[in-house]
Amino acid sequence: MGALVVLLIIIGLVILIGIGIYNSLVVLRNRCDNAWAQVDVQLRRRYDLIPNLVETVKGYAKHEREVFEKVTEARAKAINAQTVKEQGEAENMLTGALKSLFAVVENYPELKANQNFLMLQEELAGTESKIAYARQFYNDMVMKYNMKQQVFPSNIIAKMFGFKEKEYFEIEEPEARGPVKVSF
Repeated sequence: MGALVVLLIIIGLVILIGIGIYNSLVVLRNRCDNAWAQVDVQLRRRYDLIPNLVETVKGYAKHEREVFEKVTEARAKAINAQTVKEQGEAENMLTGALKSLFAVVENYPELKANQNFLMLQEELAGTESKIAYARQFYNDMVMKYNMKQQVFPSNIIAKMFGFKEKEYFEIEEPEARGPVKVSF
């Protein structure tokens, strides 16, 4: 009878530990999803600023049509990205297009002095910083979540219940690893 009680206590402890591990995996997965939602909020803010920026520059540099089309196309691809990897690739493309747009601005001193342009430029720079912070926070959460799935005994529970690793939000192109420069 005493052995049965000990066995039941051991089984109960194993079940409680399993429940604790499962719950911690769910919490980390939800934190990753929340962190990605915060990245998405900042990216949407960036996407909302870009048309205003393009329209302001268009007013001064009407013949720079190719640059405007590249920015518009890159923005559309970024908005429609479905996976974290696609989002990273699209953001690389958009960053490159924005660099081209700001290079065009260099040729128009009166545009660089335009109050609306300066305000948009400042807002975009702030948004870029928020995106960098949100991306770092997301990647930190992904690291914790993925690590939790890889260590024993959490890896057993993760496999039993079908937890999948999350992708990091990375910038692939080495030249795009720096911040978008929007100062003149």
